[in-house]
Amino acid sequence: MTESLTIGERVAFYRRRRGLSQEVVAGLVGRTEDWLGKIENNRAELDRLSVIRRFADVLDVSLGDLLGEPTLLDWTAETGTSTVPALRTALMDYRQLNAVLRRAAPASEPPAMASVERDVAAVFDAYQASRFGFVTSRVPLLLTDALTAADTYEGDEGERAHAMLALAYQVAASTLTKLGECDLAWMAADRGLAAAQRSGSLPVMGSLFRSVVHSLLATGRFDAAAQLTADGSDYLSTSLGGADANLWSVYGSLFLAGAMASSRMDDRTMTRDFLEQARRAAGYLGGDANHMWTAFGPTNVAIHRVATAMELGDVQVAADLGPTVDTTALPTERRVRHALETARALSVSGRRDQALSTVLDAERLAPEQVRHHFISRQLVLSWMKNPRGTVTTELGALAHRLRLAA
Repeated sequence: MTESLTIGERVAFYRRRRGLSQEVVAGLVGRTEDWLGKIENNRAELDRLSVIRRFADVLDVSLGDLLGEPTLLDWTAETGTSTVPALRTALMDYRQLNAVLRRAAPASEPPAMASVERDVAAVFDAYQASRFGFVTSRVPLLLTDALTAADTYEGDEGERAHAMLALAYQVAASTLTKLGECDLAWMAADRGLAAAQRSGSLPVMGSLFRSVVHSLLATGRFDAAAQLTADGSDYLSTSLGGADANLWSVYGSLFLAGAMASSRMDDRTMTRDFLEQARRAAGYLGGDANHMWTAFGPTNVAIHRVATAMELGDVQVAADLGPTVDTTALPTERRVRHALETARALSVSGRRDQALSTVLDAERLAPEQVRHHFISRQLVLSWMKNPRGTVTTELGALAHRLRLAA
């Protein structure tokens, strides 16, 4: 119902629903009534998640309610007419909760582990290519196969099966987070971590720590996400002596997720420390790589310096640094996420034409990702409602493609 509203307009919508005045709400979030009036009337941008979460707390709504999430995943040739609801059904199947309940179902032949591993790699590759519809259509069957394998195989094969099950849950959680389905993402990440604990694999454990941190971030639980980063990295650090590239990659990536959490808590010291730990881990790798589908390396660290600068309110730092980061060697999902963050920084700093060009370039790379990310939707909505002149043909067409205009 509120998909075509800016975040500021949603704040006004829920404020009125709660029967609260601008004066009261502004006081509760530590701002002035005049500032809130500008936010609600699109004369100022509300772009920091730390502030948006404060509004969500005051208005007793979810972070997603103010961000306009979740969004409807379009039907495509890859999805058919089965998208997120089918994945929700798979995740809410009570038989996933307990192996005894699954054994009560008719027996099925366990899939070969090589087949499960190929399928996990295929959906992770699709996720990194920003083909979210493909992932949602494939993961339900993948989860069924991985669960069957985990129930059937024992010993080394059993650990291998649990590792694949954990990663299947992780890619489900990652995609659901992109689509704004945060509660489902949390469910998938939590189950993935339980499977990872039975895998005997430290890199898989680290990968699922990161998945849970991202799920916590998506629900606005920034302090818990930062704490898990600290606890998880401590757990992994005892095994770094002689660690392979997989472990170093998930270890470093965990700090990047933690840096996002601490920046949304306005904790500059913790953010700086997490980024420094990530930089050191990237140094051990010696360059950019994609071990365990992390896209981890110096470039990803630079991407997070831009993103954390925006969250901390250092707009000019982000606007200056963002366009200088060369992401061409990274997977599409990382490239587009950075492009949207850079566009947000450019827009807030008054470089709207460059920001629009950046979003259009990102859309050419990954239309699904741009369609579903709150940053691109909010940027386009704010430009449409406060055009500073006539709405250009390019902007109008983009708003139509994002389902934000008729």
